[in-house]
Amino acid sequence: MTDHIETHPLEPFLPSNARLLMLGSFPPPKTRWKMDFYYPNFQNDMWRIAGAVFFDDKDYFIDLENKAFKEQLLKDFLNEKGIAIFDTAYQVIRQKNNASDKFLEIVQVTDLGELLSQIPQCNNILTTGEKATVTLLTQFSTQTQAPKIGQMRIGEISVGNAIRNMALYRLPSTSRAYPLPFTQKVEHYRQFFQHIGML
Repeated sequence: MTDHIETHPLEPFLPSNARLLMLGSFPPPKTRWKMDFYYPNFQNDMWRIAGAVFFDDKDYFIDLENKAFKEQLLKDFLNEKGIAIFDTAYQVIRQKNNASDKFLEIVQVTDLGELLSQIPQCNNILTTGEKATVTLLTQFSTQTQAPKIGQMRIGEISVGNAIRNMALYRLPSTSRAYPLPFTQKVEHYRQFFQHIGML
């Protein structure tokens, strides 16, 4: 048990043309990182799913020889597609020194309005996992129910002096601890990207 407060170690990744904001909960402990970017744990399948969905190749973003990720290729892809990334928690306490959301105590949530003010074309939010979804909903100005996996809800978020309607989609966690076969996760993500017109 520890009361050490961790502040988010990465800057938000916010392409100016972003139409989608992907939000997880919080990065894993640095000992698990294979790059200084989002979803850096080699055991997390986010970038394998993206490779499978967009390029029919789960290893498209993977450096197999070095068991690492092709970070620049990833960033170029996200910039081209207009996909922004951050997390719903800005400061946390890990009750156990692992990446599990179950033992993550959120001290300060991310200021979603501030993020969205920097990506004016963005009207879609994707959350990966229950913790990210529940945390995000605390920032909606309307009472919005959490969508089930593979579903969407519309909610309002205050951005500066304006209110922006956002479509919130919830997709399966890309952690291997989440008990859904890889192929089914890929199908969920493929249908989502088709639905919002990115595929």
